[in-house]
Amino acid sequence: MRWPEFLRRHAGASIFHTSGWLRALLRTYDYEPTVFTSSRAGEALTDGMVFCKVKSWFGKPRLVSLPFSDHVAPLVSNRDSVHALLTFLAESTEQGDWSSVELRPPYVLKGSAKLAEYGEGQAFVLHTLDLEPSLEKLFRGLNKDSTQRKILKAQRQGMKYEEGRGERQLREFFRLCVMTRRRKALPPPPFEWFRNLLRCVGENAKIRIAKTSKGELAGAIVTLHFKDVALFKYGCSDARFHKVGTMPFLLWKAIEDAKSSGARQFDFGRSEMKNSGLIRFKDHFGAQRSNFSHKVYPATAWEPGADSWKLEVAKKVFAHLPDRALVAAGKLLYPHIG
Repeated sequence: MRWPEFLRRHAGASIFHTSGWLRALLRTYDYEPTVFTSSRAGEALTDGMVFCKVKSWFGKPRLVSLPFSDHVAPLVSNRDSVHALLTFLAESTEQGDWSSVELRPPYVLKGSAKLAEYGEGQAFVLHTLDLEPSLEKLFRGLNKDSTQRKILKAQRQGMKYEEGRGERQLREFFRLCVMTRRRKALPPPPFEWFRNLLRCVGENAKIRIAKTSKGELAGAIVTLHFKDVALFKYGCSDARFHKVGTMPFLLWKAIEDAKSSGARQFDFGRSEMKNSGLIRFKDHFGAQRSNFSHKVYPATAWEPGADSWKLEVAKKVFAHLPDRALVAAGKLLYPHIG
């Protein structure tokens, strides 16, 4: 197929571009992926931007690149390609093919005057760690108080580590996921999303679990791997064991694994600008920080804080739901979030 071969050749391709990630989106949320390219049918691809249509409660769907993805670089070859694709997307929006377009590039898009017609969407911080130095040097680069000491403390207290992709690991991860989302008064993603992700992405996805010396479930993360980049995608924990250093311990294990497998970069994923605690946590791993924002068309498709009051009202409701109802709410809402 042209798309997988194109991804193998293109330096900007990430796990979020892959057929596995796209199949998981399709199976879970019925998001059908579409690639827009200037290449002719039958020719090898030279550029491409992949999108999914995200359902709307009312009216036409949104075109998003890509739902539930931290960042998706437009895989374009030159300025002419950027301009042609952005123009096509804007014109198709005006014609009513979809209500809006949202791009999630991990950097500032340049190269087309058409960009002036696209507005700034939600802003994020992206953390990446260069894995070229030795493990010893990487460990020395960690914050001594908040990260190094917590990792060592977890090791001293006999924190147990395991990894896998089986049903037991999946259910243990989801149990912690529900617990974590409850603390934030938000519903978790559907269980089937995680199951489909593991099945579709295959060996490029891994669940990493930490347990206390007594076998108590303390925390879990999901990491993804593509080419020479490892990515931290999901994390959850039991708050009772935060002081033991559960999350630093798990992430250091993931960094060690990435380094040994030949990865050159560890991607900590995006963080919302307002989440200063998460940003500071990632800073403490010695990761390089960069800012980026989504691009939207029309420019009025996203307004800062427009829905914040709705979220606060919803969180008050979610906070009082039993676990089964909270999980059901996630299944209902996530297909429309994207």
